[in-house]
Amino acid sequence: MNRYIRQVNLPEIGEEGQEKLKKAKVLIVGVGGLGSPIALYLAAAGVGTLGLIDDDVVSLSNLQRQVLYVENEVGEPKVDCAERRLKSLNSSLIVNKYNCRLTSNNVDELIANYDVVVDGCDNYETRYAISDACMKYRKPYIYAAIAGFEGQVSVLCAGETPKSYRDLFPDNSSEPKKSSDSIAVLGTTPAVVGSVQTNETIKLIAGFGEPLIGKLWTVDLRNLQTYIFSL
Repeated sequence: MNRYIRQVNLPEIGEEGQEKLKKAKVLIVGVGGLGSPIALYLAAAGVGTLGLIDDDVVSLSNLQRQVLYVENEVGEPKVDCAERRLKSLNSSLIVNKYNCRLTSNNVDELIANYDVVVDGCDNYETRYAISDACMKYRKPYIYAAIAGFEGQVSVLCAGETPKSYRDLFPDNSSEPKKSSDSIAVLGTTPAVVGSVQTNETIKLIAGFGEPLIGKLWTVDLRNLQTYIFSL
């Protein structure tokens, strides 16, 4: 436990909570801007198994915010680079790689063996697929979205009266007609929002605090203004 002593010393976690983290299996859908801090901090915290889904390769423009990667990895599959970096951080971590895109056709199989699903993707279609499957199997879904200086996080598909992504967006009529490459974002935005997602994941696994179940947290980093809305 010496490795994790700083968080084990927290009464909310302790040795029991650390053991829960070790036994947990978390699936991260997308290891880009959001997925990078999520994966790094979950690995550092001692989560036992991480599943990584991404069909992309590292590009030079990723390096502005995707802190899992370095220059000499440009052109390599993200899941391969992410596994290498995460295992160098925590050699006891089990990493399952899925070099593919999550769709409604494969989502059931992909999430089946995981306790929590964390959203690092950037499109409505994937989020609907995640949310529908997590509602079906009652698996917590840590949703987030970012743009510019702003971000939002919610814990969906959990609790006594779970809310889904469809409660936030009943249809995709408001989906931005932009590619992910054309959306402007400050590098620190996914760092802050991804860290909040990680915190919510740890709270759920270790069983402490008040997770954002049925709530939506928003932040604007231009003025550090935050709100929490009930869904």
